[in-house]
Amino acid sequence: MSRASNIYRLGIKELWTLIRDPIMLVLIIWSFTFQVYISATGMPEQLSKVPIAIVDEDDSALSVRIISAFHLPQFVPPKRVTLSEVDAGLDAGRYTFSLNIPPNFQRDVLAGRSPAIQLNVDATRMSQAFIGSGDVQQIVLGEVNEFVQRYRSSSALPVDLALRVRFNQALTQSWFGSVMEIINNVTMLSIVLAGAALIREREHGTIEHLLVMPVTPGEIMLGKVWSMGLVVLLVTAFSLNFVVQGVLKVPIEGSVLLFLAIATLHLWVTTSMGIFMATIARSMPQFGLLMMLTLLPMQILSGGTTPRESMPVFAQNVMQIAPTTHFVAAAQAILYRGAGFDVVWPQCLALLIIGTVFFVAALTHFRKSISQMA
Repeated sequence: MSRASNIYRLGIKELWTLIRDPIMLVLIIWSFTFQVYISATGMPEQLSKVPIAIVDEDDSALSVRIISAFHLPQFVPPKRVTLSEVDAGLDAGRYTFSLNIPPNFQRDVLAGRSPAIQLNVDATRMSQAFIGSGDVQQIVLGEVNEFVQRYRSSSALPVDLALRVRFNQALTQSWFGSVMEIINNVTMLSIVLAGAALIREREHGTIEHLLVMPVTPGEIMLGKVWSMGLVVLLVTAFSLNFVVQGVLKVPIEGSVLLFLAIATLHLWVTTSMGIFMATIARSMPQFGLLMMLTLLPMQILSGGTTPRESMPVFAQNVMQIAPTTHFVAAAQAILYRGAGFDVVWPQCLALLIIGTVFFVAALTHFRKSISQMA
């Protein structure tokens, strides 16, 4: 009972220390509220009010028809410019696309020739350029074909493709972005809070006070693990219920309690990782650099952004020892597809094993660093 009491009181001490740190509190609140909302809504899902300039050197019925096909909400009303104004407008960022309709375009189309239309794209606006270039081509070709046929029609395809989209019928990007941001923030905040708690004590000299108290290194470490993990778990539950489901109206298919249980296993791993890195780093700047070297590869290669099957086999095998790989797989299965424990138990077992290994390694290195201070 004395050991449990020590762990509890050490954790309460960490919570009071965190409350007195306004920078950390702002980081926690921002990460699980505004950052989640921005990640869900910041990237447009389709073209919206894209500026386009058109050089009409033909001035025919077909060119007027093409120009009128670009309208709101995908495009702002096209800007009629001269050929000499195109480059200056693209360089200044006034247009994302510029379309050059050459002279005698309608005559060449009706004569059966293949006239060329020049499309210039500002590729620095990457998302709009990638989506919009294909849309512009479809709009131009559609108007030309209908003009040649003299009527608007839809040709029947020889095969009827029945498309069924599961789990996100409208392909709404905010459903994916908000949940994945929470998953990434769970990893980041838990490492930061646990590591900063140890480095803060070392920098303030309070670690020496703990050494003269009747507590063991394991109790000190467990106090940091449960307190910082609890903070991240609470803000995760808040963000998932009030920001994701409440503000963004994202439907959650599976059990939130099961997700939080798996998040607890993941926090067991990441808080241990944070303490392990804090025993290696000598200051917060060093800890930040070390965290960048570990956090970015874990998040990029975890399968949260791109499927792991599309990655090199070597990367897939190496990332099996990373906790984010198993946490992302389990979280997506629960929140997106409504999976139960019978589906995600292998990920739970992997997180438990990885967490135990990291905890033992962190505790061993923590004892060594404390003995050097003594």
